[in-house]
Amino acid sequence: MEKQNLRIVYMGTPEFAVESLRCLVEGGYNVVGVITMPDKPAGRGHKLQFSPVKQYALEQGLPLLQPERLKDETFLEALRAWKADLQIVVAFRMLPEVVWNMPRLGTFNLHASLLPQYRGAAPINWAVINGDTETGITTFFLKHEIDTGEVIQQVAVPIADTDNVGVVHDKLMLLGGRLVTETVDAILQGTVKRLPQEEMAVTGPLRPAPKIFKETCRIDWNLSLKQVYDFVRGLSPYPAAWTELHQPDGTCVVVKIFETAKLSQAHPYAPGTVVSDGKSYLRVALADGLLDILSLQLPGKKRLKTDELLRGLRLPEGCRMQ
Repeated sequence: MEKQNLRIVYMGTPEFAVESLRCLVEGGYNVVGVITMPDKPAGRGHKLQFSPVKQYALEQGLPLLQPERLKDETFLEALRAWKADLQIVVAFRMLPEVVWNMPRLGTFNLHASLLPQYRGAAPINWAVINGDTETGITTFFLKHEIDTGEVIQQVAVPIADTDNVGVVHDKLMLLGGRLVTETVDAILQGTVKRLPQEEMAVTGPLRPAPKIFKETCRIDWNLSLKQVYDFVRGLSPYPAAWTELHQPDGTCVVVKIFETAKLSQAHPYAPGTVVSDGKSYLRVALADGLLDILSLQLPGKKRLKTDELLRGLRLPEGCRMQ
């Protein structure tokens, strides 16, 4: 079968999923329909906001479905009417069997890790938070248990010590677009070798990648210098690591931290102690060094470089991060 005749239904929601859809459309593949999340209210006016995938689908004139429930019979009838030969899922949601088992060639998913490592909702964040030097992308066929299906293809990507999650996200997004089209070609040509994840060699224990919530992002100043440094870049630029800045007079303000540097040097301070000249630098003590905060954000303010923030903020001695 030629790619122009292969009927593809694509499922995805965030920016990460747009690149793969774009590669399919621009590559001449026959995308007969797109499924994305329902519009969500956003901003002060709670105006309904389109997902990035919906925005792209509308620009391309692609048929679109936005089901509230994936087992709803009205949705299932509309999906069957598209007569998909193959379904592709990128950053969407967990599918019921009635959906993923519908096409004759199955449903495959693009996952932003080297499975079986980092099964779950936030694989890119956790790879950086854990200080990994390598991650990657995987395409695999869906089955009952989440992120456990037979692997089709993988591509490894190095993580530099200075990369934050935004940088790694963009690398994987671009490579993911190519891997999706390569996977479709392999399925068309019948050259796919299904590799069960339980047969794959893994170094060390399996690490999960659970969804990240606000409390997940709170910095623990009792960790090591490297652990806190990796934690910050694993959440930057979004959703951002945060901490509370406590002043001697008892006032406290939440601070988001986006960029830091490691200063591995001895000091006399207790973990969490703020060390600053009040003008150009702001550092926080850890047991094995100082974390130099390079950019941060106060509530209701924009993100600033540390020296910019200190021009308008007087920090008394004795401040602590908690």
